[in-house]
Amino acid sequence: MKEAQVEGYVYFDKTIRGLPKNPDGTVNIYASGLADNDVDAFRHAYVSGVFTQEYGEQVAKILGWMNEWTFIVSPSGGSNMDLWNNSIGRKLGLKAKNRKELAELVKTALEVGQLIIGLDDGRKYTEEIPPKPAGEHSVIVLKKDTKGINEYFFDFTTSKVLSRAEFVAEIRARNYPGYTVRRVNGADYPFSKRDKDAFNNLG
Repeated sequence: MKEAQVEGYVYFDKTIRGLPKNPDGTVNIYASGLADNDVDAFRHAYVSGVFTQEYGEQVAKILGWMNEWTFIVSPSGGSNMDLWNNSIGRKLGLKAKNRKELAELVKTALEVGQLIIGLDDGRKYTEEIPPKPAGEHSVIVLKKDTKGINEYFFDFTTSKVLSRAEFVAEIRARNYPGYTVRRVNGADYPFSKRDKDAFNNLG
């Protein structure tokens, strides 16, 4: 995430308008004036697009919800703005062939008014947001390999990224009671102990 954020700020600084700098000339990503405006909108859309390219649309959507789960029922203000711009970024991430093209598409989206750049914008993000993964089902699939096998996982409780082997070891150590290990074609794989909520089940 940090890498994509910095990329977004640097592109914005070079192609749209200058941003505050550190003494060494790099963009000061912690400076004031970078929130709830066009810079913020560009960053959210670009990072969400990068997540889509790296992990797929569904995972990008979930990661985009991470900072907004306080507003599950009715996103408003900055949360609504962020969710809206994240959704635009995901669409552009699916369309772009690489990060350079993604940045260019996000810039165009900003120029033509597709992004929300202020809290007074009346457009609303209306997609339902499910509850934050927690309890015994706090893990989502982060990335699959070229064969479609789940290889990396993200735990929302600990904010840890786990490889398949690490997750299997943690399950066997009884640290994840909501999951089990099955052996398939000579290899071990983590599986969710299924419940009625499909969101809790590893894809």
